[in-house]
Amino acid sequence: MLPAARHQSIVDAVRRERVVRVSDLAQQLGVSLMTVRRDIEMLEESGQVERIHGGAKLPGDASTHEPGFEQKSTQLTAQKRAIALEAATLVHEGMAVALSAGTTTWALAKELANGPRITAVTNSVKIADLFHHASASGSGRHASTVILIGGERTPSDALVGPIATAALRQLHLDLLFLGVHGMDADAGYTTPNLLEAETNRAFIAASRKVVVLADHTKWGTQGISTIAKLEEADEVICDSGLSPDAQRILRDRVGRLRLV
Repeated sequence: MLPAARHQSIVDAVRRERVVRVSDLAQQLGVSLMTVRRDIEMLEESGQVERIHGGAKLPGDASTHEPGFEQKSTQLTAQKRAIALEAATLVHEGMAVALSAGTTTWALAKELANGPRITAVTNSVKIADLFHHASASGSGRHASTVILIGGERTPSDALVGPIATAALRQLHLDLLFLGVHGMDADAGYTTPNLLEAETNRAFIAASRKVVVLADHTKWGTQGISTIAKLEEADEVICDSGLSPDAQRILRDRVGRLRLV
């Protein structure tokens, strides 16, 4: 493959997935790791990508940039469904289950809406709608109770802020499925929205068990605000695209890492 074609393939991959790994690009392009690193350096000089440890990301993908729900819902759909199917095995009849806003937790909600009867607590209008539609159509085995907390709406369709946080402080939840913007060895689990970080911390405080749902592109991405340290999650469910280094770090610091 000519250099120009390689460069275009790398730029296309970064635009599609936001974060790509050098090892994945080398395998896809059939070239060495060193060749990919040189290509990324050249693309960074021209402003088309930004180098990060072990890969590349969109330039200017700032820590406060918050993609909309519709944009994120079309990305990595197979990985998100696989994560959702694994997460659903943790849910049993009668549980009080929290789902934070996000496209991976939304994928999980699609599975749970047709599953056992639970009390679902969420700050996502879209997730609440899934449960309500399943109940109205009779597609669920039993009608689950859905609690939608109030608050200010974000671009990612999360309800956040003081009203949301106050509501969560009154609840006692068996299990929290937490969607995150990024995961990092130093920054932990992060979000680009300060109010969402506060609301997610309230979710964690109200929950007996915390399970983070995140595809492999979330590793190395940092939002402006930390939700929690890596070790504050009892489990992380991710896809098998997660780098070996990231796997090692998470296994060292999280109760359990599940790869799908």
